[in-house]
Amino acid sequence: MTGEFYLYLNIFLTFIIVTHIFRTNRPKYWVFVILISGTLGAIIYFIFEILPELMGRPSSRKVFRTARKTLNHKADLQQLEQHQEFTGSIDATRHLANTLIENNRAAEAVTHYKNILTGIYKYDADLLLGLADAQFATKAYTAALSTLDLLREKNPHYTSANGHLIYARALELTDKKDEAIHEYKALVKYFTGAEANYRYANLLASEDQDKALIIYRDILNTAEVAPLHYRQAQKKWLQRTQKAVKSITNKLS
Repeated sequence: MTGEFYLYLNIFLTFIIVTHIFRTNRPKYWVFVILISGTLGAIIYFIFEILPELMGRPSSRKVFRTARKTLNHKADLQQLEQHQEFTGSIDATRHLANTLIENNRAAEAVTHYKNILTGIYKYDADLLLGLADAQFATKAYTAALSTLDLLREKNPHYTSANGHLIYARALELTDKKDEAIHEYKALVKYFTGAEANYRYANLLASEDQDKALIIYRDILNTAEVAPLHYRQAQKKWLQRTQKAVKSITNKLS
């Protein structure tokens, strides 16, 4: 039965590929290659005739870039995991944990951070911030807030715009709106980039659309006079801001 299945499959694939050859005006010698070599010939045809065409299309190039990036990340993770197991160092563990977060494996990152937050590193500010980042990524927002409160208590002079953003977002996502607004208001004074201002305006929009619109427009005005590299780096937030302005303007008109 298995032999018959592969026979019929081979016949079907041969028919499909030969039809493709004639419809796309490919060199007719491919017909003989397919008929003589079977599956091997089909693979060769795909590599030399179809794959180059796919690579030339923007959408296909994006797919291949994404696939290559995914494979590279997996290779990097494997190397980092081996290095961490071999050395067991704080830096190796932190680097691995951060890469795990980037690869949607934040729960593992939480475990790694908790393992190294001991001894003289128990209240290390950078490690506590990494743990909070991992906790936030797993949607453990209350735990992230507790970790950041501990960080602030034990390291009163430590400043991190990214940590402050995580704190404000965690407050917002735990329905502590007034506290979140307070934190965003302080954060936007020194945060580099458009994200904090966008999130601040987005939170205000449900209650005060006029004030939110002012902040959104400030984001776009800043971008207009900013260098090109800034606009490229903030592209995602600028696009979201433009949509928000359009939405509010339509509602107010």
